Amino acid sequence: MSDYLRLGVNIDHVATIRNARGGRHPDPVRAARMAAAAGADGITAHLREDRRHISDDDIERLAKDIDLPLNFEMAATEEMIGIALRYKPHAACLVPEKRTEVTTEGGLDAAGGLEALRPVVDRLAEAGIRVSLFIDPDRAQLEAAVALGAPVVELHTGAYCESHIEHGDGPETAAELRRIVEAAAIARELGLECHAGHGLTFDTVADVAAIPTIMELNIGHFLIGEAIFSGLDSSIKRMRALMDKARAEAGGARTA
Repeated sequence: MSDYLRLGVNIDHVATIRNARGGRHPDPVRAARMAAAAGADGITAHLREDRRHISDDDIERLAKDIDLPLNFEMAATEEMIGIALRYKPHAACLVPEKRTEVTTEGGLDAAGGLEALRPVVDRLAEAGIRVSLFIDPDRAQLEAAVALGAPVVELHTGAYCESHIEHGDGPETAAELRRIVEAAAIARELGLECHAGHGLTFDTVADVAAIPTIMELNIGHFLIGEAIFSGLDSSIKRMRALMDKARAEAGGARTA
């Protein structure tokens, strides 16, 4: 297992700002290139059914024009499967999606949707796309990922981050962090590669980055928001430094 913790930068909300006015500025592909230069190891983009931020054209350009691996977040729908098969990103992360939600509100219920998800995972895998499932830190969901043949899971860190906002470093937050730590350990036992993300900030990333069985963090909204004040390059470099520091202090010096 590598000591290096990868950073995937989600550029969805660059597109959100662009779409608020229309046109092409700011350009998510330009943001992806800047993220690469600042130390990102991959780019994440979520093509939603309602196209509220990332567009089909963005996915086409990202697939063709960036050198970093593209993590395509998608609902398990026939339309999105077709798009994934057309562009063949490095990875496809299956996420739950509701039109009424502002952002993804929880993990995918893989345990309750085995039969519906199995052909989706199989079709993507057969095309050479690495499939991951965005799930809550729960043993049943991890075991479902194994049953489906998905090699990667991404643990939803939203409850932990929300608890930190509401309760600081209190016992409620500690309990949510323990759920992530335990789930990451179970993932390793089950032979799954473990990623994590959702809601992570400068204040919450260190404790998650210190978990040795997590191999990748995917962070977007906070980095784009912080870029308004300090610039995208600065926000990514600071997040990268906090991740590396936490990993090193936990006993895993950064190695490429």
